[in-house]
Amino acid sequence: MAKYIAFLKAINVGGHTVKMDHLKKLFEKMGFEKAETFIASGNVVFETESKIVDAIKRKIETELEKSLGYKVATFIRTTKELKEIAEHKPLKESDLDNKQNYLYIGFLENQPDKESQKKVFVLSDEANEFHFNDKELYWLCRKNFSDSGISGKVLEKALGMETTIRNSTTIRKIVLKICS
Repeated sequence: MAKYIAFLKAINVGGHTVKMDHLKKLFEKMGFEKAETFIASGNVVFETESKIVDAIKRKIETELEKSLGYKVATFIRTTKELKEIAEHKPLKESDLDNKQNYLYIGFLENQPDKESQKKVFVLSDEANEFHFNDKELYWLCRKNFSDSGISGKVLEKALGMETTIRNSTTIRKIVLKICS
């Protein structure tokens, strides 16, 4: 049985409220085993016999749209991938250790092309710094998220693709929970 983590976009933001026990039941109804939600922002850990990530993703997106009534972009990672994402250090330790800074991780469907990456790098300033590693965007924010001048919509426009963003602290907590 393979274990995966689904990062769902548009869960408990923008007027879309979904109780985590309901979300867990939806995953169980889809046939996934040991479904467990983590924090009320659309993070679901689950197990399945399937090893075809694209099929898993399509199944989740289709069923959630039917059940919730709106599109829910879904980004799937294996436990191994998530551990690597959490361990990746895209910046200097001094930046990462500074309590005034926040590191966010944007999950992407695939690695953006060089042109899309350039459009994101143009958004960099004293408060915002960006790095890519495979299908993830690492964003060092030296201000509160709401004061940064950057939003998920701004990033999606620059990338030309959808993303869902999580605080790196959340990712490390998920890794600790599922990999220990």
